[in-house]
This record gives sequence, C-alpha cells and structure tokens, in this order.
Amino acid sequence: MVVATELTHFFHIDDLARERAAKGKLYLEFLRVPALSAGVYALAAGATDPQKPHHEDELYYVVRGQARMQIGSEHADVRAGSVIFVESEREHRFYDIREELEVLVFLAPAEQE
Repeated sequence: MVVATELTHFFHIDDLARERAAKGKLYLEFLRVPALSAGVYALAAGATDPQKPHHEDELYYVVRGQARMQIGSEHADVRAGSVIFVESEREHRFYDIREELEVLVFLAPAEQE
C-alpha cells in the first residue's frame, strides 16, 4: 500500500495483479489518501464473492473477465470495460463468475480500516 508520505503516481495493472497474486490475496490496496483509496480485486471462475457492504461509496472498473453482479435488487452482466457504482452500505456481490474477474476498485473517502 502506498501512503501519502511516499506517494506513487503511476501504476500498471499487470504489476498490481502480480503483487496481489504473490501475496495470495483477493484484494490488494495500492493507493490511500484521505479522500480516496484504490485497489485491485480478483475472483476466480466459479468463486464466491465474500465481500460485505462498505462504509464508503465504490466505483468498480472491470479490467477482465465475465460475471454477473447484484446491487440491492438489481442484477446485470459485467465484463471488461464495465463501470459499476455502489453507494455506501449497499449490499452487493459478483456471482456466476464465468471467467476470472479482475476489477479496479475505488473507494471514497478512503476505506476505513
């Protein structure tokens, strides 16, 4: 994770994906400033999305993969290029993951720990 005292301005999704995988985690936060945090999230084909509602608003950008997503009572197909907004405290999850899903996640303000 990058903290404000050693702020990095440029990232590459392939580098972030390798770092996330090397750590054996589904989610890797790579940026945190007071107003925003950002991370990369990945779910294997057939996986169950374990996330719970967040205290922050979220914006997802699907880098690769195919799945469905539920936000409250809404359901939609998502794929590379999809942009998804989820307001704070809203139930949401990816499901029916047909191809490994890799997603950039932006939370505002920065995710609470």
